[in-house]
Amino acid sequence: MAGEFTKARTMNFPRTTVFGHNVLEQTADICRSLLFGEDGIIITGRNTYEAAGKQVEDLVSEHFNVAPVFTDGCDHDNVEKAKAAAKEMRSTFILAIGGGSKIDTAKLVSNDLGIPFVSIPTSIAHDGICSDRASMKNEEGAPLTIQACPPMAVIADTGVLVKAPYRFLASGCADVISNMTALKDWDFARKIKDEEFSTSAYTMAHYAAESLINNSTLIKPGLEESIWLVLKPVIASGVSMCIAGSSRPTSGSEHMFSHALDLLHPGKALHGEQCGVGCIMMMCLHGGDWKQIRDALKNIGAPTTAAELGLSSDDVVDALVAANKVRKDRFTILGENGLTRNAALNLARTTGVI
Repeated sequence: MAGEFTKARTMNFPRTTVFGHNVLEQTADICRSLLFGEDGIIITGRNTYEAAGKQVEDLVSEHFNVAPVFTDGCDHDNVEKAKAAAKEMRSTFILAIGGGSKIDTAKLVSNDLGIPFVSIPTSIAHDGICSDRASMKNEEGAPLTIQACPPMAVIADTGVLVKAPYRFLASGCADVISNMTALKDWDFARKIKDEEFSTSAYTMAHYAAESLINNSTLIKPGLEESIWLVLKPVIASGVSMCIAGSSRPTSGSEHMFSHALDLLHPGKALHGEQCGVGCIMMMCLHGGDWKQIRDALKNIGAPTTAAELGLSSDDVVDALVAANKVRKDRFTILGENGLTRNAALNLARTTGVI
């Protein structure tokens, strides 16, 4: 006789997702439809306030009392600063306007204070604009992935996003394409470690990566149509984490390589750029079509070599050797012992990364 059935799971998703040309104009109506109270804060930066924050403040001020809170990263001090401002304003909602760090800060404030937030990205450097995971730096500057709140709504205006430096879009694409090795790692852990697995989360994350690979020749600088092609896969990638209840469908050995670079050689490249290069090498370890990954990244204009990341050959080898130690709780193709220095060197050379 089978034991008593006891499974249960909670999945939280954005309630409203709007993306396309000039959708920023809908911000006030969306906030009203979500039944927000009168008072709120806008978490943004100085540059992103000029890019979209001031426009949003003007759009919603007819119906709501809002005040901007300027942050310059997602760390303990910035989160506490935003929380203090939200408490002082007696905020009932948050508008997060900016790149990843502003949205991640809002996720953590939303989670800690129990108030909803709206994600309004001004760039797409990674797939976190609608996920329930926040990346926060600890005191040593190392990134921590923290369970937080997904946005109540996402408002992604292609007219705003196309004005951001193209490098951010290419990085976001690389981050989503790197799902391909994260998913192979997840399936590997399911087979070897009997790790909990979600077919629906797997399918959505795979669709997101495959869509960008298939459309890689159509993603170009300065084209609003390119933003349109990228947004749906980016949103799907973020939602896959909400389904899985973890970052498993979008974060594996390639992310461990990126996090190792953040620890050993911080500030050299963007997160998504590092994950893309990591994906090339980890796909080779899996025995998959790493050249397809490399070619898609090249088509988009994302880095595929150490030099394009601003790294030396030794930097890449150092990170490959250290990668398995970054998240010992996450089983990947790197195994528990990781790569030897010679194996790491051969891998980076075989894939043309160095």
